[in-house]
Amino acid sequence: MGTLPEPIERLLDAALVGELTVVRADGRPITYPLIPLYDGERIYLTSSALFSRKLDHIRVNPKVALSITDSVAVGGRTDRATIQGDARVIEEDPHGGWERLLPIWERKEPAIVAFLKQRVALPLFFERALIEITPRRAIYWADGDAGSQPEVIDVRRVAA
Repeated sequence: MGTLPEPIERLLDAALVGELTVVRADGRPITYPLIPLYDGERIYLTSSALFSRKLDHIRVNPKVALSITDSVAVGGRTDRATIQGDARVIEEDPHGGWERLLPIWERKEPAIVAFLKQRVALPLFFERALIEITPRRAIYWADGDAGSQPEVIDVRRVAA
């Protein structure tokens, strides 16, 4: 088992889309759909390094939430989770730093291999920054009903 409880880890591993919510400078939340990549400890997302507002928002306020709620994006699963945590932007090597996540990405979405073959034709797509999320708290609805009482997990206690 990694940092998160096993049902949430399975949900993350299945998720082709997660909803990343960041906080704008004016305090309003804004949500972006992204592919979550989980390594057993942290959650990674990639973002275009060029003109990315979400990266700007994270630099100002690293408190984020990642929700997995779309049953289609998780192969029909009905459970849901929201993971709250601290994010940081990793952009030291936008040309290839994200490639360390390629094995996780390829297991989840094999089409990335076809994109890699088009790297010369799509150069701006591959200028990627990584968003690294350290989970702090997880909220889990085993039955998928957001109106029911969720299980709330303090990830820092679980990991300690």
